[in-house]
Amino acid sequence: MSTSILFDAPGPRARARHRVLTGIGLLLIAGTIALVLWRLGRAGQLSGSMWGQLLQADVWTAYVVPGLLKTLQAAVVSIVLALAFGLVFGLGRLSHIAPVRWVSGAVVEFFRAVPVLLMMYFAFALYTRNNVFGVDFNSFYAVVTGLTLYNGSVIAELVRSGVHQLPKGQGEAGLSVGLTPSQTLRSIQLPQALTAMLPALVGQLVVILKDSALGTAITYPELLQQARDLGTAYGAVIPAYVLAAVLFILLNYGLTVLAGRVERRINRRGRAAGGAAHAAAMPAAPGTAAQVPAEPPR
Repeated sequence: MSTSILFDAPGPRARARHRVLTGIGLLLIAGTIALVLWRLGRAGQLSGSMWGQLLQADVWTAYVVPGLLKTLQAAVVSIVLALAFGLVFGLGRLSHIAPVRWVSGAVVEFFRAVPVLLMMYFAFALYTRNNVFGVDFNSFYAVVTGLTLYNGSVIAELVRSGVHQLPKGQGEAGLSVGLTPSQTLRSIQLPQALTAMLPALVGQLVVILKDSALGTAITYPELLQQARDLGTAYGAVIPAYVLAAVLFILLNYGLTVLAGRVERRINRRGRAAGGAAHAAAMPAAPGTAAQVPAEPPR
């Protein structure tokens, strides 16, 4: 049996060349960072007094906390609606009814191809011109619309690909016990596909949270917009943007940690259920009495 070698192991001369190129790259990165910090220092953006302004109570109550709440509000609503959208149209793409499959595929492919910001612009113009939700809520619902349609379409594709990657025996087992194709999809294949695609799904939820910052283009007062206003009001543009970046990183990290715990809990339940089923299916050893569960006291 022959094997194809894609890459040869580098020799001593190649390894030395790689070390030199790596060192040059690190020097260029360090030089770029030093140049940026020097320019910021000349502009006064690194002074302690400017960064100390971020610790004032007025900064947090008037800018940071309201922007953070608006970001979380848009992200949470968009996540819920995108999950519902993705499940509905993902199942529609897997439907055995051809018209349903075609319509679902057209919707998913269309909204996956349109940029999120363009959908926000279009929804905001539509809602503002017709005053659909009122002056105070048009920008919010425009952000939610763009995030839901785009990310829901991506989640629908994740659902479709997750079901298709399952072993064929899963669907055949459902059909063999008398389930219809739709019942097999909903009861057997979809739960397994959702568990398998959980890491990709978490990544898409992080994208929703980050893309909520695009709402600043349609005057939605989320965290990035509030950071821009904070920098203008206090003359601390760089500190305000750095603070917003740190908060976004903490939010995304918290969401990733939460999803990791959910995934580990699901995996533990799956292993426990599989072990119990395997133990129940094992025959009793020869010469031993079968273990009968005791009747609970009445």
